[in-house]
Amino acid sequence: MNLIKSTTTFSFYTLISRVLGYLRDLLLAIYLGSGPVADAFFVAFRIPNTFRRLFSEGTFNAAFVPSYSSELAIGKKKSQKFANTIFNILLISLFVLVLIIEIFMPGFVFIIAPGFTENNDKLELTILLTRITFPFLLFVSLSSFFSAILNSHNKFAVASAAPIILNILLIIVLLCGNYFNDQIVFYLSYAVALAGIIQLFFLYFFVKKYYNPKLVLQFKLDNKVKIFFNKLFPSIFSSGVTQINILVGTIIASFQASAVSYLYYADRIYQINLAIAGIAIGTVILPNLTKHIKSNNKNKVNFIQNKSLELCLFLSLPAAGALLIASEEITSSLFGYGSFDLRSVKNSSLALFYFALGLPAFSIIKIFSSFLFARHNTKTPFYFSFYSVILNILISVYFFNKIGFIIIPIATTISSWINVLLLFFYLIKNKYFYFNLNFFANLFKIILSTFLTLYIFYNLIIFFAENLNYDSEYKLIYIIFVVIITFVIYLMISMFTKAFKFSDINLKY
Repeated sequence: MNLIKSTTTFSFYTLISRVLGYLRDLLLAIYLGSGPVADAFFVAFRIPNTFRRLFSEGTFNAAFVPSYSSELAIGKKKSQKFANTIFNILLISLFVLVLIIEIFMPGFVFIIAPGFTENNDKLELTILLTRITFPFLLFVSLSSFFSAILNSHNKFAVASAAPIILNILLIIVLLCGNYFNDQIVFYLSYAVALAGIIQLFFLYFFVKKYYNPKLVLQFKLDNKVKIFFNKLFPSIFSSGVTQINILVGTIIASFQASAVSYLYYADRIYQINLAIAGIAIGTVILPNLTKHIKSNNKNKVNFIQNKSLELCLFLSLPAAGALLIASEEITSSLFGYGSFDLRSVKNSSLALFYFALGLPAFSIIKIFSSFLFARHNTKTPFYFSFYSVILNILISVYFFNKIGFIIIPIATTISSWINVLLLFFYLIKNKYFYFNLNFFANLFKIILSTFLTLYIFYNLIIFFAENLNYDSEYKLIYIIFVVIITFVIYLMISMFTKAFKFSDINLKY
């Protein structure tokens, strides 16, 4: 495996998905803005989309890939039997779960958005929209199962490309927004459910080369299957802790008008970097890291772990700095159109600023957790994530009445850095990870390159200040230009400081 090439492949399709996701959100901002209808749709979309992230963005991989890879090493017949048992259990349990929640949807929405009870119309709309979108959970979870099989065979492109389908369908609906008028939120919700079905069949077309599912209502729960599910639930919680914190924030934010929308748009911006710096790297390293740990190749294990952390910091540190410097300009340029007014921009950019402080932590959690997942240890990250979520809730609830929704990104950032420290000290204590001789020298080069680049970025933002204000017609073009120029400069400086070397591209891991 080549870490940089595999990560680049995964990141390329993920980036396409995120760019299309931005176009989708830009159109959402234009047509829906940040009012009660937008809040209702974002809650209805947030619930299945959170589950999508929990299952697809490394969490299902964390439990499945090590177990499936072990079976694959024994023989194809064993791996087929194991995979088919997991598939049938998932299919049946998820179908029952979706059916139960569809029946009790009013109570479920009350739990997710209790603040909506103050506005009965908004509550009823949210219930109706969530009933439409929720079956997406079933299809996307099974899609994640297919993706995990492909990733186990070091096939990352198709799995990372699948989410593009959802964004394409939503964009098509939004482009027809003038024809749908007030009914657009219903068409958007149906598009979410339809995207889940198409994505499932899309992945099946590619996965059937390695695995062909067979529907069996009677199956044996052997020890290997039990062990897998004992790992799965902690891994969902621990690897998806950032998404869980965001969901918790959505619940608390529902008590403040438009706060759900502000957090949604801020979340969409920093998620672009998280997908590349954390999720992509964590997903790519898992199969080979598991293999080298099993063969007790300590040099390879340490090499992969150090390089993955370096790459994570190389990508996340400059992104976090850029968001801190220009959170308002970036938010305004990306979403400041139509119904998304200046107040919405300022509130969303403030949330983005505090999320940016935690961006490196969100990514590092994915990397450190993968170090433990590769060792079949999902319970320790689960416990640390549980403490993190509890801390997030306590901080958010205590300060919410005093400073409002902005406490949510602050609490998420604080709890995430605590989570990083807990994972780090555990890895060091158990001798699962240690820094190699080159790490700190490379880290210094990354930090130096980041500061030099951010200084140039800061001056570019000041220079183009008039072109980036809310009323500018071409602010999106200018921010894209500034970002591209800054990225090129970062690569050039990194090559000069040797924080980035072309020779790393061809290294085998």
